[in-house]
Parts: sequence; C-alpha cells; structure tokens
Amino acid sequence: MDVDTQTHLKTLRDMLGYRLGELRAEVNAARMARQAREAQASAAEVADQKDQASQWAQAEVGDAEAQRDLDEMALVEQALQRMDAGTYGDCLQCGEPIPLARLYVQPAALRCAACQAAAEKGR
Repeated sequence: MDVDTQTHLKTLRDMLGYRLGELRAEVNAARMARQAREAQASAAEVADQKDQASQWAQAEVGDAEAQRDLDEMALVEQALQRMDAGTYGDCLQCGEPIPLARLYVQPAALRCAACQAAAEKGR
C-alpha cells in the first residue's frame, strides 16, 4: 500500500470516526428528548385534541429522525469494520474499487455509483 493510499484511508477513517461520534450524540439527544416528552405527557393534561395531535406529530418526526441516525450509524460502523478487514472501498455488488471521490462524499458507501443507482432503481 503506497503512502497516498494510506493517507487517504487515514483521512476517511477520521471522517467516519467523527461522523460516528456525531451520530451517537444525536441518538443520545433524541433518546433524552423522548424521555422528557414522555415524562411531560404523563405529568400534564393535554388542553385539547389539536395540542395532542401536534405532540404526536412531533414525536413521530423525532422517532423517524432517530431511526435514520441509527441506520446511518450502523453503516458507518460497518465501514469501519470493512477498513479493519481490508475490504473497505470495494463495491459490494460488482467488487470493483469505489472511486475515491465517492468515498470522500459518502465514506460509508457500500457500492460504486453505478451499482447504487441500479439498486435504487430496482426498489
């Protein structure tokens, strides 16, 4: 492995580690917010149905955001595992190397752009 490759991998590992830290903080904040909402909901009487509907909608959005963060966190952790295994940067679909430019934009990418587009089109 040449020096340039090692430098790029270190930079990508740092990016993944930083993002993992951000996601963990966001998930923890969402968990705390949910607990606070639940405590508030059990302690307070809702004034009317509009207030209750608004609270439910906010809770659903918060839950969806938390799930998105958990999903991304799993992808970042998997990317770090692939780095440790020496398979990071290879497309899981075709096996070809994922271009470095794509990895800098999406460090946890599982597929090259062509295979990702095909996978999304097939959904």
